[in-house]
Amino acid sequence: MTKHLTFSIASLLFAVFIAGCATSKDPYRNKALRLQKRLDVEDTSYLYALPYAKGKSHLVVQAYFGTFTHKNRAAIDFKMKEGTKIYAVRDGVVVRLEERNTKGGNNKRYRQYANLLVIAHDDGTRAGYWHLKQNGALVNMGDTIKKGQLIALSGKTGYAAFPHLHFLVWSNNNNGWQQVPTRFNTGRGPRYLRPFRWYRNK
Repeated sequence: MTKHLTFSIASLLFAVFIAGCATSKDPYRNKALRLQKRLDVEDTSYLYALPYAKGKSHLVVQAYFGTFTHKNRAAIDFKMKEGTKIYAVRDGVVVRLEERNTKGGNNKRYRQYANLLVIAHDDGTRAGYWHLKQNGALVNMGDTIKKGQLIALSGKTGYAAFPHLHFLVWSNNNNGWQQVPTRFNTGRGPRYLRPFRWYRNK
């Protein structure tokens, strides 16, 4: 590892530590961590596409139930420069969209200013794409979306210390909405993503 890369990751660790996204309890913590570390293996869950262009790689700075601001979240943070193209991970319909905001930073007061996009899937799950840039949604409310379709541009709006894409999936069951760990199709094959690793979109 080069000195530059070491410094960059150390900087990211510090930034992630002081950054924040809202937290909520999730019963899948232990299961997700075992799947993430490949202590357990399963091949039945939906295989999501990575949310960026084919052939591109991005660093995961936080993964499911991470030790920083994802302690109670089955979410993934991908480090991305502002304006990076974001692609749909699955077919669905746009059910929520916010792109008017310009503010963002390392303070909870910015949480209300996050630009975001939520897409509902045919099995009842929903995927959320957070911290988009102003006017960064490239689709409209009610649009039907195809897996791999260009949908947005990344940014740093809302409660975010650096530009990144915060991604998560929810499932609605008898106990209400629960966050669901997601399995992705990567250049290394199907994976539950781990922090501080680069993943290439096939």
